[in-house]
Amino acid sequence: MIRAVIADDEPLARERLRTLLAAEPDVELVAECGDGVETAEALALHRPDVLFLDVQMPERDGLRMLDELAPGIAPLVVFVTAYPEYAVRAFDAEAADYLLKPFDRERFGRTMARVRERLRGGPQLRAELTTLLDQLRPQPSGHIPVRAGQRTELVKIDNIDWIESAGNYVTLHVGAQEHLLRETLSELESRLPPRQFVRVHRTAIVNLDRIQSLVPTPHGDHRLILRDGRELTLSRTYRARLEQLLGRPL
Repeated sequence: MIRAVIADDEPLARERLRTLLAAEPDVELVAECGDGVETAEALALHRPDVLFLDVQMPERDGLRMLDELAPGIAPLVVFVTAYPEYAVRAFDAEAADYLLKPFDRERFGRTMARVRERLRGGPQLRAELTTLLDQLRPQPSGHIPVRAGQRTELVKIDNIDWIESAGNYVTLHVGAQEHLLRETLSELESRLPPRQFVRVHRTAIVNLDRIQSLVPTPHGDHRLILRDGRELTLSRTYRARLEQLLGRPL
């Protein structure tokens, strides 16, 4: 039997996947999750063969959740999302497939065929995935467009010091300038270089090059000090990802 976990914050999306999986005689659904934290816990507990994973979820988005998993826990992953722009990062994570919502039963059948072949180590899978990636690959950009009165300015991503969120808006801190975008932090995070920008808090992302020092606090968090003197909080939830990028524990 193929042991499967569904991770999606939308109940209707989970129901759709549950129905499709129920028609697969060799699949056992062992858990359903609604956010990134629940998903990480379910993976550690059940050790499934395949995870059907939405990219945008509360608490921890799908890609960051995979980055923070302990070695040996990550299963085969099928990304299920309405956004094609995540495709490159999904395949960097060695995804078995990338299901764009909405999809039909025939497309899901092709996904399951890829999953079974991948679990068997079939030789044609890599060529199929490469073709699919080429179809989904977005045009890369090193800039983020922002409104400035009647103009649209291009902010170079490398120049961003840190980013903070406020509901459905984010503020880009670029030197002495601030730029407001109507976008969630998770949406913007998916478009940033994952080895340059790190989520340090539920409300903050930092350019790794701007970090000067880290100071532990009595509560288990860290004070993160940027080169311009700004102090932010590195919460325990996001500590593992920063340690992975730094190559050593804090």
